[in-house]
Amino acid sequence: MSDSPELGDHEQEKNFGGNQLDRSQGHPEQVSGFNFAALTNPEIPSLKDAVSDEEWQVRVDLAATYRLVAHHGWDDMIYTHISARVPGTDDHFLINPYGLLFDEITASSLIKVDTEGKVLQDTNFSVNAAGFTIHSAVHMARHDAGCVIHLHTDDGVAVAAQKDGLLPLSQHAMMLMGQVAYHDYEGIALDLDERERVVADLGEKHLMILRNHGTLSCGASCADAFMGMFFLERACTMQIKALSGGGTWTQPHQGVPEKTSDQGKVLFNGSAGKLAWPALLRKMDKVDPSFRD
Repeated sequence: MSDSPELGDHEQEKNFGGNQLDRSQGHPEQVSGFNFAALTNPEIPSLKDAVSDEEWQVRVDLAATYRLVAHHGWDDMIYTHISARVPGTDDHFLINPYGLLFDEITASSLIKVDTEGKVLQDTNFSVNAAGFTIHSAVHMARHDAGCVIHLHTDDGVAVAAQKDGLLPLSQHAMMLMGQVAYHDYEGIALDLDERERVVADLGEKHLMILRNHGTLSCGASCADAFMGMFFLERACTMQIKALSGGGTWTQPHQGVPEKTSDQGKVLFNGSAGKLAWPALLRKMDKVDPSFRD
């Protein structure tokens, strides 16, 4: 959700990076729980032999998802998050270290946390309060949510700022119509009470437009969540271009959006992700295979 560098006083006191800091005695490079020295020259030891094969595969897939988002230009510098549930657990998940760009994320750099944001592994990095606050809520309420993606793209935020939200102007949009939920903006997502309202608004849907804020996708796997987000972001871009192009725009005949939405359910049953994910991994391997480290 909102992933601003600004943290409330209460959140600044939390143990984000594995060290409870005393500001009066802390080193200059450590302020409010963030180890800035670790960001200057990141040294990330491999965790491949320290975690299960199942967890390592999810780490690789999640790192690839971060790289794919960056590749498409959907990242917001170091802000926003993508999270994934650790296999075999209900309350542990992986999230990016706060301060690394999405195209720097590797399988070993991802940080394991619980639903309260407590770091569960040795790391010099920190996590962002707003990131685990909302992502953990979705993971806990939706046990089918193996991966949650939240973005602040130009076109996604532009559609989120429009009163009517996503319009049936393209096939991409119509395929998603039955899966898009909406949540009103409440400020930077540091208020734990907002989690209940986000979960209630999301319901059983897989996509959400956060008013004045951005987009969200959840799926059983990184592949499924990415496919949902790919179609949502494409639909938002098509809408912004259509509305800014001038002239009169057309709407499909009555019943066509509903028919297309029903046909689009294939995007959310796992088959689309399984079909496209191997090709997406090959693409990232060609661009930079270091996400697998």
